[in-house]
Amino acid sequence: MSRLKFILILLLTTNSFSQSKLDRFLTPSDTLNTHRRTAVYISEVAIGGLTLLALDQLWYADFERSNFHTINDNEEWLQMDKMGHVFSSYQLGRLGANVLNWSGASKKEQLLYGSTLGFTFLTAVEILDGFSKEWGFSWGDVMANGAGTGIYIAQELLWEEQRMTLKFSFHQTKYAQISPEKLGNGFSEELLKDYNGQTYWLSFNIHSFFNNDHIPKCLNLALGYSADGMIFAYNESVNNFVANNNRKRQFYLSLDVDLSRIETKSPILKSVFDVLNVIKVPFPTVEFTDKNGIKLHGIYF
Repeated sequence: MSRLKFILILLLTTNSFSQSKLDRFLTPSDTLNTHRRTAVYISEVAIGGLTLLALDQLWYADFERSNFHTINDNEEWLQMDKMGHVFSSYQLGRLGANVLNWSGASKKEQLLYGSTLGFTFLTAVEILDGFSKEWGFSWGDVMANGAGTGIYIAQELLWEEQRMTLKFSFHQTKYAQISPEKLGNGFSEELLKDYNGQTYWLSFNIHSFFNNDHIPKCLNLALGYSADGMIFAYNESVNNFVANNNRKRQFYLSLDVDLSRIETKSPILKSVFDVLNVIKVPFPTVEFTDKNGIKLHGIYF
């Protein structure tokens, strides 16, 4: 046997062995695996604690501290920031429940301690806001966090599955160039800050509601919400751009794909699909606004 053939066989054997180990690791446990569950709780506490500490030292430290106070920011950004809280709380809760399911924890434990992960973490961030003069503790944000968690828990109690999934899509807009300090400078910053380019979707799995064999199991119908024409949180003008005349709500109707329902025997692919399922798959989309009526998009991000 040539040296090259020996190396190729060795690499293939090692890769197959490694993939087999990874498959076993990613496969959810049929019964409670206490080692896995302990690892999940320790990891969540450690990651959550370190993230909050990093936020406190690297973010909030740049702003003046204050006594704990509350604010009412429910009218800001045409409620796009509240949609972000609903989405984040839902997705963190989904992650928390899934990793507990991976450990073999009971359904009750998944709902009590897993699906509430988003609400717990985001409320802790809200408390940090309360001690910052720049922001403040927002009951509207807390209610949005609760709504995201509630959407997950309600479906598990009603259907024992997620027939409706919260998803996200983004496209860059012209507004970030007008106010980069508010809306971000560059794609990564704009992704988080520019509410004009964000769309939040409620994606319904059609097959789970109608149970028709002719409907693909992964095909979804998605309803989206976004807003446009926003430079600041409220109606203000900058560089002669009058935000008040351009601010508008936008609603969308589109198709989507529930990647978590794509059938595969590979735990690796299943995990990848589950992670990517937070993103709305681009499709032709119908847009509805109170100012422009109906608009068709060939592909909408």
